Amino acid sequence: MSLTATFLATTLLGQSNSISSYWQSGLKDATFTARVGKASQRELQKINKDFAQSYRFDYTDVKMKEPFMLRLESKVDDQSIWYIINGPNRLLSIPKSGIRNRENLSKSPGKRQTIFDFGLIAPSLFDGFMQAAFIRVDRATNEPVFDVTYESRLGDDSRHRIWVDPSKHYVTKREWYSQNGSKPLLAVFKYKNPKQVSGVWVPTVLEVYNSQNTLAGTTYYENISVNTGLSSSLFATN
Repeated sequence: MSLTATFLATTLLGQSNSISSYWQSGLKDATFTARVGKASQRELQKINKDFAQSYRFDYTDVKMKEPFMLRLESKVDDQSIWYIINGPNRLLSIPKSGIRNRENLSKSPGKRQTIFDFGLIAPSLFDGFMQAAFIRVDRATNEPVFDVTYESRLGDDSRHRIWVDPSKHYVTKREWYSQNGSKPLLAVFKYKNPKQVSGVWVPTVLEVYNSQNTLAGTTYYENISVNTGLSSSLFATN
């Protein structure tokens, strides 16, 4: 589609072609429980083995705070596991076993989990970390479609294509493409059943499909709280 045709299409459909029109600037922090519903290890491993491992936890307590702070807590065999990301720094802690591993992910942006993984977009994502290129307005859904990539200086050329709800400002669908070789499709994420909490729209269901379009996993986001003033100390990685 030419630039002129793209401009006319967005004008006629009443949508902006700037990602800044669709992020939720009012999102400061959020807390919820991610509970796994369906999980087919066979189908999940077709995405990749590390991704499949994340579905072995029945539930994960999630805390996130802008910008770029994330804390995941779960239990396996009566052992608590903490997974904390603060900017480029990641901490894996299993207190009962004395494990405390730190890693700097400055050169591995794809390993940094952010609010983007949960179907949310905020200004911080596009301030030197990611960039979004407008593709089109989906005629079937009237949703703007963007290609999201990491800033070139970060050295990761993987790509995400996202569909954004134009009024509720959350990601409804995300296609994840590998950075290797011909950049094949790895997975499709569908974010559903949004709920408005403290003025912020948050999806409450995540469906994950592998590249063969087979439903591999379902996650439910429950007990959602938004903008409660989470302390930054919860996200310490030192």
